[in-house]
Amino acid sequence: MKAQSLNITPNPDAQGYYGRFGGAYVPEMLHRNVEELRTRYVEILEDQSFRKEMDALLRDYVGRPTPLYYAARLSSKLGTNIYLKREDLCHTGAHKINNTIGQILLAQRLQKTRIIAETGAGQHGVATATVCALMGMECVVYMGEKDIQRQAPNVARMRMLGATVVPATSGSKTLKDATNEAIRDWINHPNDTHYIIGSVVGPHPYPDLVARFQSVISAEMRSQLEEHTGSELPTHVVACVGGGSNAAGAFYHFIAEPSVDLVAVEAAGLGVDSGKSAATTRLGTEGILHGSRSLLMQTADGQVVEPHSISAGLDYPGIGPMHAHLFESGRGRFESATDEEALQASFEVARLEGIIPALETGHAFAVLPRLGLTQSDRVVVCLSGRGDKDLATYMERMSDF
Repeated sequence: MKAQSLNITPNPDAQGYYGRFGGAYVPEMLHRNVEELRTRYVEILEDQSFRKEMDALLRDYVGRPTPLYYAARLSSKLGTNIYLKREDLCHTGAHKINNTIGQILLAQRLQKTRIIAETGAGQHGVATATVCALMGMECVVYMGEKDIQRQAPNVARMRMLGATVVPATSGSKTLKDATNEAIRDWINHPNDTHYIIGSVVGPHPYPDLVARFQSVISAEMRSQLEEHTGSELPTHVVACVGGGSNAAGAFYHFIAEPSVDLVAVEAAGLGVDSGKSAATTRLGTEGILHGSRSLLMQTADGQVVEPHSISAGLDYPGIGPMHAHLFESGRGRFESATDEEALQASFEVARLEGIIPALETGHAFAVLPRLGLTQSDRVVVCLSGRGDKDLATYMERMSDF
């Protein structure tokens, strides 16, 4: 389908819906906080002093713009042109800092003094702890007990930055459960606390808010690609999707460009039909999770199905409402890669390009051979983060690749 005929934009309607997905489904105790955000976020984001302060921090603290790198050896192997948007070179090692910089400035203008966050792979937790240290604010990060074990370097970084890391011990002890605990905290501290959600999930306005902060990725892509190729438009943009913040940022300024193929890659885990997967668009149905209507993996009676991925950042049973709409409308092309495929692709990129990617991004690299790419294609992969946090997993499998 063509974006023009569907009239798809990157922004929701006034009620926070992308098509039929989105909205705000929150407990009464959180209604005031969510309404405060909803009524004030656009005004704050468009304020000249806010933009000036945020742009300065993105430039001088985060290190933007991040490079758009032509991956010559990978391109030669695949017989096409692959460009890597190097979000792994942001301060803290991933795209997550783009959002936390924006939200900490927003929290200050809302006169909040305490910050909470959820994290899976730990990159959003590190990015939140970083901006809280920068601004001298209290920081509490909820993280699944399982993820605390498999992402130990990021837990150490958060604690060194002064954050309190609270383990989520219920359910699968991963990202879903950390999000549940963060929401409970927010209910108990509605007056002084701002919840920095790390992905394009949650009640409106969070999906739009996070997408706007991450849209700097695709804004830079356009100008950088023109410098490289003479055209602002790639033929494909490829990004991994859990909740979907890096993909939202990478797709944002191309959604209304029907010639650009938007490829979102989910985690198939041990296989889509294995019972150990996080491929939401293949396995999910419409429902409400963490405050918005979207697609999620659930049983017939509405119980959330526990997801699985080797990658903690993709180990989530749903996707953001923007992505659900891109999938349902046909504007987005949704693929999936297994744990093994992501590992193999990550080792290949490391040895071809001298770049160790996060396991999340390994899923995006894994599907490139399946896309039917030609020598004239211009493919941008959003390299969402670096692989330092995944070295323990990589070392366990080193002899296999």
